[in-house]
Amino acid sequence: MHRLFFSLYPKSTHLKKLKRTLSLKIQRYPHHEFRHFQSCIHDNSSLSFGVHETIENGIRFSRVFSFSSFFRRFSSEASRESLEFDVVVVGAGPAGLSAAIRLKQLCKESDTDLSVCVVEKGAEVGAHILSGNVFEPRALNELLPRWKEDGAPIEIPVSSDKFWFLTQDRAFSLPPPFDNHGNYVISLSQLVRWMGTKAEELGVEIYPGFAASEILYDANNRVVGVVTNDMGVARDGSKKENFQHGVELKGRITLLAEGCRGSISQKIIRDHKLRLKAHAENQTYALGIKEVWEVDDAKHKPGLVLHTLGWPLDHKTYGGTFLYHMKDRQVSIGLVVALNYQNPYLNPYEEFQKFKQHPSIRPLLEGGNVLQYGARTLNEGGFQSIPYPVFPGGALIGCSAGFLNVPKIKGSHTAMKSGMLAAEAAFNVFHRGAEMDTYWDLLRKSWVWEELHRARNYRPAFEYGLIPGLAISALEHYIFRGRLPLTLKHGKPDHEATYVAAAHKPIVYPKPDGVVSFDLLTSLYRSNTNHDHDQPVHLRLKDPSIPQLVNLPQYAGPESRYCPARVYEYVADEKGCMKLQINAQNCLHCKACDIKDPKQNIEWNVPEGGGGPGYTIM
Repeated sequence: MHRLFFSLYPKSTHLKKLKRTLSLKIQRYPHHEFRHFQSCIHDNSSLSFGVHETIENGIRFSRVFSFSSFFRRFSSEASRESLEFDVVVVGAGPAGLSAAIRLKQLCKESDTDLSVCVVEKGAEVGAHILSGNVFEPRALNELLPRWKEDGAPIEIPVSSDKFWFLTQDRAFSLPPPFDNHGNYVISLSQLVRWMGTKAEELGVEIYPGFAASEILYDANNRVVGVVTNDMGVARDGSKKENFQHGVELKGRITLLAEGCRGSISQKIIRDHKLRLKAHAENQTYALGIKEVWEVDDAKHKPGLVLHTLGWPLDHKTYGGTFLYHMKDRQVSIGLVVALNYQNPYLNPYEEFQKFKQHPSIRPLLEGGNVLQYGARTLNEGGFQSIPYPVFPGGALIGCSAGFLNVPKIKGSHTAMKSGMLAAEAAFNVFHRGAEMDTYWDLLRKSWVWEELHRARNYRPAFEYGLIPGLAISALEHYIFRGRLPLTLKHGKPDHEATYVAAAHKPIVYPKPDGVVSFDLLTSLYRSNTNHDHDQPVHLRLKDPSIPQLVNLPQYAGPESRYCPARVYEYVADEKGCMKLQINAQNCLHCKACDIKDPKQNIEWNVPEGGGGPGYTIM
């Protein structure tokens, strides 16, 4: 981890505080080259800006860091700084950036201005973004219709669509239920970096490397912004030499775009009873594990899309795999497994490694090499699980609310559209005296609502097992076309679905061969994950005794298997007793532990901003 400070020579104490507070944390990733970084002092100004230019996989990204407007709103308080904006967006993903861009577009159309800030916990925009991704450009066409002319990293159209049912040694071709005509195989982390540059061109201020950790409320229990976490706190809670207080980012409206299972979003949903308000069911989740490979040119077929069901998962576990041929001989390959699986011995990472050994998959990967590895949870509750998305002072957008279309295996386009609709509602609050609740009305009148309603029965159909699920979803898709006159319900929450270990036999997984399958720590290295080891553990146990008293004896320590980064492992103490060790520095920010722990004893909190994975092509 390298920390570069801007070369500032301020004449005021405010600028000295700005220099102390603002630092650019840069992770030197593979395939990520820093061409130049400079600071300049303008005439009649004591504040500088920096230019950070990168070339990644042949794509040039330039970002100009300018803090002039940031400084104008800077104020000093006794304990921490406070910055005021019209709109604060938490999370620089597809939803957050779409909201910010749309707000600035509306300002331009109306010849007015709103200050918009996007705060992002990743070291750079895109660093924490992971997705399949077969991208549907519907929302992008509406938001930035000239995206092709403007050089968006969307280049490989889907050329063929395949769907297989796998047994251990055979692949049976089935009619593909997807319609990917007009879609593209992309890297979503690259796309959001490009969107970040478009947002900045419109005047949006983006601050990567700052993690929002608290919600700010006023005296009327209205959300008025967020607080970034303190920096430079040692593991024991003491202040280190480089200690910096968190910053209050105050907004007249706060939009939460944290992605799936966002920590602040979860608190808002719970405290404001947003599921109850919308009569929504509990959210259900899946864990996606992904690698990007570089394969032999003779095996590469740009635009080929493959999905599979069946092996290696058992028939009671919902999930499947994907394999997408990207550009530059790159292939995106991964496994998605629903987190309501029953067998506590199931290890999603090992299931993925086993999948790559299938005789229909292994030949593609042989002779290639892995470029990157990562994992992330995704919402699968769909229509039935959407909470009321508005709270006093703001709204939930994107996967913070949960707009993934499960049968399409796509959520970027719906997330973007939700951000655009929230931006339109927010703009009307400022300039037409409307209420933020109009976002809910706009959402229900949009194509997002129609699309999710038509897709509502696919995921819960598999509560009955693989074969009944296939039959029900085929009936819904080919006969009723999303108009089945009833709505199926989800089962119990994912953490309650785990059976005790006595009901299952341990699963023996093959050892990695180092050719197409790998041990977990080797894969973790490829995620470019980095945290400061000397900081408080961000994965907290509500009751430290539960791992030893409940999880290990009753469930055989499932946290040591469902985590795709070996954050949790049971080790013997000096007396030979097995105790849970938390390797928080390994964390991929996937949130599986926050979801799957049988007793909901693990609480995921944001670590220092700038830590976590460093995805560049995911």
